[in-house]
Amino acid sequence: MDQEPEIRFSVGDLQQAWASYGHDLLLHDPGGRGECLVRRGELIASASALEPVLDRYRRWVDEVQHDEELLLARVRLRGAERDRCVDLARDAGVGVNHVHFGSPVMYGTPVMFGTGADALAAPVLPEPPVSQWEPSVVVGVLDTGCDPHPWFRDRPWFEAVPEELDADDDAGQDRQAGHGTFVSGVVLQNAPGAMIRPHRVLSSLGFTDDYTVVAGLRALRRSVAARGETLGVVVLTAGCHTADDECPPILRDELRDWVDTVVVAAAGNHALTRPFWPAALPSVVAVAATGADGAIAEFSNSGPWVDAAALGVDVTSSFVRMAPGGRRRFGYARWSGTSFAAPQVAAAVANALQQGHDPDEARDLACRDYPFEGNRFEAHL
Repeated sequence: MDQEPEIRFSVGDLQQAWASYGHDLLLHDPGGRGECLVRRGELIASASALEPVLDRYRRWVDEVQHDEELLLARVRLRGAERDRCVDLARDAGVGVNHVHFGSPVMYGTPVMFGTGADALAAPVLPEPPVSQWEPSVVVGVLDTGCDPHPWFRDRPWFEAVPEELDADDDAGQDRQAGHGTFVSGVVLQNAPGAMIRPHRVLSSLGFTDDYTVVAGLRALRRSVAARGETLGVVVLTAGCHTADDECPPILRDELRDWVDTVVVAAAGNHALTRPFWPAALPSVVAVAATGADGAIAEFSNSGPWVDAAALGVDVTSSFVRMAPGGRRRFGYARWSGTSFAAPQVAAAVANALQQGHDPDEARDLACRDYPFEGNRFEAHL
């Protein structure tokens, strides 16, 4: 079965595409070393930093939104200062709201098979064994959700977080729709006894932001604790670049507290060595993608901040597709991206935790099982 042709988009292309759906995004330093995409005119301030920011920029502030649980506020600017939000945030010592890319949006589209006349002949993927580890290991998946695919729906721990398949209402499946179901299937294939807890933070159009990811991390941790469970691993499949190549402050501060959970993140698909956040945080396991030959995939990010590498080309997993009449069709797909390498490493961590290793040991064992051996090509900043 042939793969659909590779599709590459610049960050500017994505900004324009998402703007057509009403998202007001700013491309900072286009084509430069500090290129990044942010929510236009949004500053993110902690409760302690809010008053100094308001005192300094009050004449330009249009709206302030508080989140009492996160102890954060979104400050929305007005007028021409909206386009200066990156510089104003830097001057005030606060953050902007960076846009995170769903990794495979930069490379390829899923190829569904085994479910109907429109699919090329291919064997149906076998369902992962139905088992549940004791003691349990919980894997959180922050993505687009997870549909009640046959692989999942009869497992006693499963709670569906249905995918949004057509957020733009154009009668066609969105580019990133089905991504969370696919990623969860990769985890299940490699750690069939784990309990998967999906949480939606990534839009079916292929992006999210700092604020949404941090809120999702906290919501996931609360929901797992409310069930009396312990979150062993969490996998993040989206990330961002920043103007100064430093981690967004709210992400850095949030993940500093995740000492009992191994956080695994996709390294991104820009073919760069530039840090991709949150994967590049030292506390996070950053995962690059390889081809079947074990060489780093041409599209994969790499660099000294990458910790592991796993197969990310022509990965196969569970998938959901729109069907006439608002129905859903479940099947299987093949997709490429670091998004699909990361859950394999997360599953290796889960297996090590189930064997009695502590989080640090589990992290080390997973990185040993999926070693990153550097690039086979010259990456460019």
